[in-house]
Amino acid sequence: MPQHLTISNSDIIRSLQLSCQIHDFLEAIAFKTIITEAAQEAGIQVEEEEIQKESEKLRLEHKLVKAKDTWNWLRKHHLSLNEFEELVRDKVLSQKLANHLFSTQVERVFYERKLEYIAAITYEIIFDDRDLALELFYALEEGEATFQEIARLYIQEPELRRAGGYQGLRHRKDFRPEIAAAVFAATAPEILKPITTQKGVYLIWIEEIIQPQLDEQLRQKIITELFSAWLKQQLESLEIVTQLDSDTNLQLQHELFKPA
Repeated sequence: MPQHLTISNSDIIRSLQLSCQIHDFLEAIAFKTIITEAAQEAGIQVEEEEIQKESEKLRLEHKLVKAKDTWNWLRKHHLSLNEFEELVRDKVLSQKLANHLFSTQVERVFYERKLEYIAAITYEIIFDDRDLALELFYALEEGEATFQEIARLYIQEPELRRAGGYQGLRHRKDFRPEIAAAVFAATAPEILKPITTQKGVYLIWIEEIIQPQLDEQLRQKIITELFSAWLKQQLESLEIVTQLDSDTNLQLQHELFKPA
């Protein structure tokens, strides 16, 4: 067993290829260039206090409470302090550019996509037998049983059974289409009549329908979605040229980021 291991640039590139990560790796490089150039054109700059604020936020996210924790994290990721600052600067610059480009479009997008942002808190049990599901549905309607009692009897997965079939907060896109139509047409709290799908027969209790509010969290989500779509669009119009060491066995064509 060797005591030292030398890893070359070509080893890294080859590993990225074999792990099918090369596309994402090059895409990230291209995104950084696009963001930097667009920010320069827009006259966007990053202030030192913004870097400091984002640095503190990043340390909090990674639980880097002590100086030793930070140094260990930097060492793990092969980053110097200057490179850490560059990482933070890039993140702030990306956020500022996204807000510059799309903050004025948020309300329009929110109202156009409002149905997508409606959410529901549901519980569900899936049956193979529709007759059994109907029988239990009527038992629920008559108050002869509770949803949690039925869940404990008919859900096989232990954690889901203990949670009474709880599915958490989900949006329209998270449901099968035939189920979404019934869920968001209901008036919560409500038990839906069993819905038959290819996966099985769903018995669903809707605890709450949550109407969307354009708060800061959703505002930033919309901006991020618009910005990501814009970056993809910019990427598709680029010709990507790679410059690699002669010993690196990697051939890329400019069509790499073109849509299939």
